Amino acid sequence: MAGVTATRYSYEHMFAFSPSRPDLPADLVARLRPVSLSHARRLPLEEPWSALVPGAALRRGWSVVVQSGSGLGGLSVALGLLTGASRAGNWVAVVGVDDPGVVAMADLGLDLRRVLFVPRPRGAWAEAVGDLLGGVDLIVVRPPGRCSPSTARRLVDRVRERGAVLVVLTEERSWPVPADLSLAITQTRWATTSRLEARYVTLRVSGRGRASRVAEHVVVLPNRAGRAEAGD
Repeated sequence: MAGVTATRYSYEHMFAFSPSRPDLPADLVARLRPVSLSHARRLPLEEPWSALVPGAALRRGWSVVVQSGSGLGGLSVALGLLTGASRAGNWVAVVGVDDPGVVAMADLGLDLRRVLFVPRPRGAWAEAVGDLLGGVDLIVVRPPGRCSPSTARRLVDRVRERGAVLVVLTEERSWPVPADLSLAITQTRWATTSRLEARYVTLRVSGRGRASRVAEHVVVLPNRAGRAEAGD
């Protein structure tokens, strides 16, 4: 827990006091940018997520939308998508989530040593995401309200430019631009004995390209161990 606090402090300190940097000419940036091999353009997914996503990986430059009503498990789904990349050594960030539940994040499999938290950016959430895109591989963001189309398009363009993955956690239909991948929670139920044992989440998966064919999957999230697994 101390490591998480220190990581968050170090980022917030940097965010508040780092001097502005001059923009490089676009042609110079293009020459300096390394050529990415096809496998380097993918960020790994663990089960059960790899069975849900076409290509079994997240592609750099993607925007992903997780649509969920309050209390239905949307945050767990969004964080679950990060576990494979986090365990592989990639940096992730969580923006606009007051209490992401670090114990639950650790149970899911995230490496908390590589997670940055910006819990309350308020109206500056888009700016915080834009700044983080220069230094992390994946970002989960919960906008505080409806996002304008122009702001969404700027973020999506920035994500593609930086080769990161943006996971937006929203109420249904509140993200104004098409996503590369969309996971909508359509139903949840708890399996119980004398206590809550596991939550079964039904996901409608859609998107663009290979993900354009809509499919439904059931994921147990969390199971008894706090992890995610494929449902029946």
